Amino acid sequence: MPLEYPDQSHPESHRWTRENASLFDVSHMVQHKLSGPLAEEFLMTITPSSIDTIGKHHSSLSCLLDVNGGIVDDTVITRLGKDSFYFVTNAGCRENDLAYIKSQLRSFLESKGIQSSKTDENVKWHVLDCHSLIALQGPKSQEILQSLVYNDTEDDSAASPDLSTLGFGQSRWLQFTIPNGTNTPSLLVSRTGYTGEDGFEISIPSENGDSTESATAIAKAIIGDNSKVRWAGLAARDSLRLEAGMCLYGHDISTATTPPMAALSWIVGKDRRSETATPAFNGRSTILEQINSPKSMKERRVGFLVEKGPAAREGAQIVDPENDNAVIGVITSGCPSPTLNGQNIAMGLIKNGFHKKGTKVGVKVRKGVRKAEVAKMPFVDSKFYRPDSKDKDKKELKNDAI
Repeated sequence: MPLEYPDQSHPESHRWTRENASLFDVSHMVQHKLSGPLAEEFLMTITPSSIDTIGKHHSSLSCLLDVNGGIVDDTVITRLGKDSFYFVTNAGCRENDLAYIKSQLRSFLESKGIQSSKTDENVKWHVLDCHSLIALQGPKSQEILQSLVYNDTEDDSAASPDLSTLGFGQSRWLQFTIPNGTNTPSLLVSRTGYTGEDGFEISIPSENGDSTESATAIAKAIIGDNSKVRWAGLAARDSLRLEAGMCLYGHDISTATTPPMAALSWIVGKDRRSETATPAFNGRSTILEQINSPKSMKERRVGFLVEKGPAAREGAQIVDPENDNAVIGVITSGCPSPTLNGQNIAMGLIKNGFHKKGTKVGVKVRKGVRKAEVAKMPFVDSKFYRPDSKDKDKKELKNDAI
């Protein structure tokens, strides 16, 4: 996926996604499948989330944690069945993540007294290297995708083809009819995304060892001659996620940040906030101390509104204008917001005590100091879809934010 496509500038592509729909090729992301009788317990050891409460075909944002509670990567975990899970991790973290999971799985099984030869009997882990992944994002996404969903009226066991009954944080196996008139196999369709807009991600398995042909056919079917959908690149994806207050790994979060420091305490399950809860998750003591005593954190992730002028970019120092511009933090992401008419927005880590909304700070940009203040995130309200007519769905979705 390029930064931009030639037919649209970055701001144009960004606004198009907010108003219509854009297709992102995110096949560089790493897809995983984990299954087996100990798969759930293993996930609850390396993440702080209440994986055991996630319903079938429901998802939750989580973080992979090191032994100190630092964030190794962020991920979305989906339950496919009783002992089966699907999750996606970042491409830039691929080598570190694979080594981490391999090491953590070995340690986990050893703690159970399970020999390496018995690994697959307890936890099977597959990296889905031959799968593609595309994301359709924007308010017109459902309308566009619905026109392609195949409805097998003779198969009573088939999942409902009606996307209006699929809520944010839910997934479903669906078939699509592509332009040559053939139907795809059942594909995992998740109502999720990284833009703050309504949208879907479609995981596309390989045929004959290569998913490119299948993914291309589906992408062409979505784009077609539809005037409401266009390709979008990494530049728009980054500014959209920043407006939505979403973290970018290696920038806003890293092993140096814990979930509470990253304003992600909500991913720590309420039933896991005890030193006696089982299983224990990595870095539990540190994370629980920070949740119970926020002053114990040295810094926190917050949002900023920055005055007109050059944007505050990653690495810019945050200073205290009341104390001779003493350095109190660093910007981790920043750009002019296309949705907010160029208002400079940013995200950063700031010294604890300066994190409250409305706190006046300065940001060193080029040779000057720009006025800024701590702001609530998201900067642009998210538009995640939840079926209004299904009380059950609303209850299930309440704690499944992604």
